[in-house]
Amino acid sequence: MRVLALDTSTEYCSVALWQDGTITEHCELVGQKHSEVLMDMLDTLLRETGVKLAQLDGIAFGMGPGSFTGVRIACGVVQGLALGASLPVVGVCTLEALAAACGKPRVIAALDARMGEIYHAAYAQQDGAWVAVSEPRLCKPDEAPPLPGNDWFGAGSGFAAHGKALDERYAGQLQGVDGAAVPQAAAIAALGAAQFSLGRGTDAAEALPLYLRDKVALKTHEREAR
Repeated sequence: MRVLALDTSTEYCSVALWQDGTITEHCELVGQKHSEVLMDMLDTLLRETGVKLAQLDGIAFGMGPGSFTGVRIACGVVQGLALGASLPVVGVCTLEALAAACGKPRVIAALDARMGEIYHAAYAQQDGAWVAVSEPRLCKPDEAPPLPGNDWFGAGSGFAAHGKALDERYAGQLQGVDGAAVPQAAAIAALGAAQFSLGRGTDAAEALPLYLRDKVALKTHEREAR
């Protein structure tokens, strides 16, 4: 099975190709230039691996949560590629991808959502798959949902931006933290391949973003009030 994957949900842009368990990935820190570099990165990856779009079994993408613009770019590119090549798609939650890349069995994934909030979810490995112990949500760091046990690993920019509040919220429950961890296409490729193997690929039109926040900006008086 061959699965192409991409993620543009953070300041990083990453693409990956999953071929029967072997993953080739390119990842770059691009800031807000995803739209300028993504197609070239995909083209380079496919040329490097000698794979054409028509030879793929599907395309997986980071559907969010994350950067509003970045997630929309991913959806638009995936829809175009999948429609043109008649390929199924799978959207992967960026928080699950973040957890899967950590190499830990129980992960609290938290991305900085700005405005004093985080995108939060918690996952545990069960029988080789990731199960959501706490579903993805938008919340304030000091209002993050309680979790059972004391063997959690914290990952993501939410811990870098709000480490003190999250440390207090999960006092005694965190065995380690990586605030620099980001969702990447390699994990999305592996998670997507698992979904495709179960026949869960969908039509290209279903390449839609996962938004946890309806309001993406504050008005001047709202910023001043905060």
